[in-house]
Amino acid sequence: MKLIFIRHGDPDYENDSLTERGWKEADALAKRVSRWNADAFYCSPLGRARHTAQVSLDLIHREACIKDWLREFKADILDPFTNQRRIPWDLLPSYWTAKPELYDKNVWHQSDVMLTGNVASEYRRVCGGLDEILAEHGYVRSGGFYRTNPGNEKTLVFFCHLGVMFVMLSHLFGLSAPTVWQNFFVAPSSVTVVSTEERVKGEAYFRCKKLGDTSHLYAAGLTPSDSGFYPWYE
Repeated sequence: MKLIFIRHGDPDYENDSLTERGWKEADALAKRVSRWNADAFYCSPLGRARHTAQVSLDLIHREACIKDWLREFKADILDPFTNQRRIPWDLLPSYWTAKPELYDKNVWHQSDVMLTGNVASEYRRVCGGLDEILAEHGYVRSGGFYRTNPGNEKTLVFFCHLGVMFVMLSHLFGLSAPTVWQNFFVAPSSVTVVSTEERVKGEAYFRCKKLGDTSHLYAAGLTPSDSGFYPWYE
């Protein structure tokens, strides 16, 4: 099985849509998606993801199943420096690297900072939603891997957001969400591909084959957006 995760195009957060640049990215992406033989499409209910998806879906005359849990990960925490509500990633390195529990896949959501929000319950909701879809397509979670009988070569496509995408990847790979949130970045409209490795009959584990690929943008003469990446201090 192959899972393809697509981050929405360059976002207009104020209007929950796409910028002019984002619409161009969506057009470039659609040409790429049209070459895939996908079995199913899933999409966040938020505008920036739906608008990105719709350009591709209109081109290939397909529809996506809207899943509420694919919306951007909604579990605000109290910022340890400002005491203001904020997303649970993009923490300053001087803070999160000094917290060993944030590296632990079993207890990261029970750390002091994560307990200031509903992080654990939202994490379970997202992981449960993903596992429900995988089970519908023949892959049932069993501890840290998936059981399947028989396996298949289906392709499932998810149009979503950076934060929730990394939550799903942390679940599939057995990593703490903060280690993925803090260490990786994928540009708007980028394509991430993970596939099952099935070395033992009936047992499957997901491995990343492509992370944040933006080759469709370069093919269209566009450069990737840095939206969500912070290269300089303020």
